[in-house]
Order: sequence, then C-alpha cells, then structure tokens
Amino acid sequence: MSEYRDATPARMRELIRKEQYTEPTSGVCSGYAQANLVILPRDLALDFMIFAQRNPKPCPVLDVTEAGNPEPKLMAPGADIRTDIPRYRVYRKGIMVDEPLNILDYWREDLVGFLLGCSFTFERALMDAGIPVRNIEENCNVPMYITRIQCTEGGVFRGPLVVSMRPVPGRLVPEAIRSTARYPAVHGAPVHVGDPEAIGIKDIDKPDFGDRVTINKGEIPVFWACGVTPQAVAMNVKPEIMITHSPGHMFITDISDRELQT
Repeated sequence: MSEYRDATPARMRELIRKEQYTEPTSGVCSGYAQANLVILPRDLALDFMIFAQRNPKPCPVLDVTEAGNPEPKLMAPGADIRTDIPRYRVYRKGIMVDEPLNILDYWREDLVGFLLGCSFTFERALMDAGIPVRNIEENCNVPMYITRIQCTEGGVFRGPLVVSMRPVPGRLVPEAIRSTARYPAVHGAPVHVGDPEAIGIKDIDKPDFGDRVTINKGEIPVFWACGVTPQAVAMNVKPEIMITHSPGHMFITDISDRELQT
C-alpha cells in the first residue's frame, strides 16, 4: 500500500477500474478523503437517508448519486461507483452472494449510491500527531467489530453499530480524540475508549471484519464508528438487494482531508 501513498485519486481510481489494484485502501492517496459505499433501490433510498441522518457517526453522508447514474458529482466528478472501488459486496435479502471487482453486471436504472465518510481519511492526522496507525504499520486492513450498541431506527433500517479499532498509547489517547474530533464528516471522535466487552466485543483478537492488529503493552484500544454499519444492518433488514464496498476497500474522492476539517 505504501507505494500508492502519494498517488493522485484519479490515477488510483484508474488502476482500480483496470483491476490492477484490488487491496484495502488504508494509507493510499495520503491527504485525500476516502468513502464507504451503499447502493440501494430507489424505493429504499429515502428510508436509508433518514437512517443516515439519525446516525451521523457511522453514516456521515458525503454524496448521493441520482437513480441510475453512477457518477458521484460532488466527491469525484467523472468517476464511476460501479468500477472505481477495489472490491464490492453484493447482498441479497441480507446474505452476501458475491464479492466482485466491479458491479457492472448488477447495475440497474433504479439504483441510488450513497458515499459515506471513512475513518481512513483521518489516519494522516493521527500520524501527524505522532500516533501510530497499526493497520498501516502492519500493512493490513483495520479491525472492525459488530457491537451491542443499537443504531437509531430510520424507516425500515435498524441494526447494530459497527466500530473500527486502532490501538493508541495511553498518554496519546486525548490527542487521538482531539485530532479525530476535527473530522465529523468521516466519523469524528471515538465512540468508546478501553474495555471492548463494555460494548459487546468478546474477543478483540477476532474482528468481525478486517484483520487482527497487534496491541502493544501500554496501548489502549480506541473505537470509532464505522461505515461498515450498513452491512450489519443489511444482514438484519434483508433488503432485496444492497451493494456495498468490501470492508477496507474504499472509494477515493477528489476532496482533500483538510476540506473536511471543522
């Protein structure tokens, strides 16, 4: 991933579209915002927008495409949400049925795409503050967990909050909170610090999505709301079809991370 740290978003999307890059995108295109993806039929789009509005921590909406149009006009004019993500997940009635490199065969004229802020966006801010980002250090995907915290219902959508975890040296936890709180559009400050069992995570070494990372002595697990939450919701709600990014495989926007600071 490190060889793509300084790539431009347009160049990275080109590589992804040509299926020359199919890995997680943490650490890629440093300085640019990344986004989670949710695609739903038009008749569920309003319900999902209500759900996202009521749950801005896990589902901060950055852009919404028009039905049948795969171009995210605010975040990356000219891009295509059907081809410009390294790997997708296709759910039918809550069951994942495919994990393709593009979704051209699944695209329909009634589909609406939502781009949601992603915590990969603020990883550079953490590193600039001297805070290690273990998933980048270990060249793997960030660990993500389904919690027992329930999201606020919106329309037909309901289900558990998913969180991502990064271990932080104890003395740097306040700075990690301050650094990420400046980015509410990409999940913002952590939702929990410390004991994983307090939010229903039984084994921190066994994430529900992503990869296990090392937690060193003196480090505290810090948990941020995660844009994989809609996938846990899909398993619960079971819509006819729902297409998402594969966890950790994000859409890279043309928007700089600094533009999303408050």
